Amino acid sequence: MHNEKVCLGALWVNVLRAAKGALTALFTTFAKAMSQNGATGARRAATSRAGPMITNTQDQQSARAFDLASIAICTLAWGTTWFAITQQFGVVDPIVSIVYRFALASALLFAWCLARNEPIAMTRPQHASAFGMGLFNFAINYALVYWAEERVTSAVVAVVFAALAFVNLAMFRVVFAQRASLLAWVAAGLGVAGVGLMSWEELAAANMDARALTGIAMTFGAVVAASVANVFARRGEMAGSAVAPMTAWAMLYGTAQIALYAIVTGRVWAFEPTLPYIASLLHLSVVGSVLAFLLYYGLARRRGYATASYISALTPPVAMLVSALFEGKSWGLLALGGVGLVLAGQALLLRSRRA
Repeated sequence: MHNEKVCLGALWVNVLRAAKGALTALFTTFAKAMSQNGATGARRAATSRAGPMITNTQDQQSARAFDLASIAICTLAWGTTWFAITQQFGVVDPIVSIVYRFALASALLFAWCLARNEPIAMTRPQHASAFGMGLFNFAINYALVYWAEERVTSAVVAVVFAALAFVNLAMFRVVFAQRASLLAWVAAGLGVAGVGLMSWEELAAANMDARALTGIAMTFGAVVAASVANVFARRGEMAGSAVAPMTAWAMLYGTAQIALYAIVTGRVWAFEPTLPYIASLLHLSVVGSVLAFLLYYGLARRRGYATASYISALTPPVAMLVSALFEGKSWGLLALGGVGLVLAGQALLLRSRRA
């Protein structure tokens, strides 16, 4: 047990060092891009529902490069959070861990806004949208995911969550009468099929008892909640809110809601002062929440929420790599074929019109 803790501690020290280097390299470009997004977000929401106006080839190439970078960073961030979440289980109640995660993330986001002199005041419609985002994404969605992972393997959760882009297409069709291209629907289907192939061995070996079925139902509920949260995010965009302050308020609202639930249900407010727990909490808060969600919602505004949501299908390959490196998990040709389908789906989705 002692050796296991030492290995985990060394692992998270290396993770933090790598994250520090990557974040330092990305900071300048990211800050410049977010400044441009913040300055033009309200104008884009008011003048066009089809995204930013690209005026020349250089702008197109720059925007595409930043979109691809956003997808890659979010994929790496959320692909490693599957492993980080497992380090949160044990001493601290999962609901309390979620409170810690998003309380720290929201504080960092407000500090980010203040450091950049970005106004954090919002109108009543914008606050209503942020409240909905917080309730459905940072409270309901994450609570259901944490509970599901206690009942069913992460492979099953990943397969179900890969359908988020598909559900988003249907949700936005119903709510906003937004017609997605056939290419977008095919791409979303490839994502689900690809993640299914990647996780086939674990799916076949899974014991689908009543507890596991409850976990699957919770995951489906989390997917729907995440899609509803995207509807509120889109309404906030249409109301003219900037990405950073709206995300900060949404995380604050979500933190308050899940904290209230923890108090009402009598959860024990404990904390585990160990390196694995603290390091995983910092990774989940800074990389998996602040950095990833700023890039995610920015990408969603530029390329559409289905394109952004497809990241949920891209994260399992990264999770597979992390499992192979740190847990000794081996993967066969079927899994590699699944990765190919997922990547093909992403390529098709990027070629389709804004979805």
